[in-house]
Amino acid sequence: MEGFKQRVGCLHAHYSNIAYVEQAFASYEVELEHFVDPGLMNRVSSDPHFSTADASRKAEEQLEWIAQSGVDVILITCTNYIVLAEQAQLTLPTPIIALDDPFFHEICDDPLPRTLVFTNPATVKGTMKRLYHKADLLGKPDISSLIEIKVVEHAFELIMQGRKDEYTELLVRSLRELKEVDPGGRLAVAQLSMVDAALRVELETGQTIDNPLRSLKNLIEELLG
Repeated sequence: MEGFKQRVGCLHAHYSNIAYVEQAFASYEVELEHFVDPGLMNRVSSDPHFSTADASRKAEEQLEWIAQSGVDVILITCTNYIVLAEQAQLTLPTPIIALDDPFFHEICDDPLPRTLVFTNPATVKGTMKRLYHKADLLGKPDISSLIEIKVVEHAFELIMQGRKDEYTELLVRSLRELKEVDPGGRLAVAQLSMVDAALRVELETGQTIDNPLRSLKNLIEELLG
């Protein structure tokens, strides 16, 4: 149909992720609709009476709402939302793309020692479980012995408070320190909010720092290019 644009519904836990996704799709004829709800992640981290099952049901409701808006595909950009969506009882006809899925594919296709850096400690367990499950599905050897996990302390609360510049500066310092300790070591950042810092340090050092936005762009090029 002439003039038709595929509609992509994007679920974010923070407004800062919108710019990254807009950048990833900038060269393609798609219509992006952004749905942002930081409240669920705040409650998960602060309310001990709000169970994982409660959070999964809420994520399920949000995804059903997005699907009912008539989008053609749903992109989930938050690692916590991805884990919750996986646990939810989803029966949606709308395809869902998890931001970290193409990222996992690329890690599994290039199984080298690397440090995977997080800012949100609550996402580590679920993310690594999904990564190792993906490796099994792809018939790859166990990569757990090749990955070291690093969490940048006191960073995540900055981004959730809207203090993105401070968040990025803290990450830049942390990534620089990791490079100083192991100049030849390979780094990867696990969350979309970390991409700006990773690109800055990548430019300074001339060494690639793997990130989920680059993997998403590669997938988009493969599907739409």
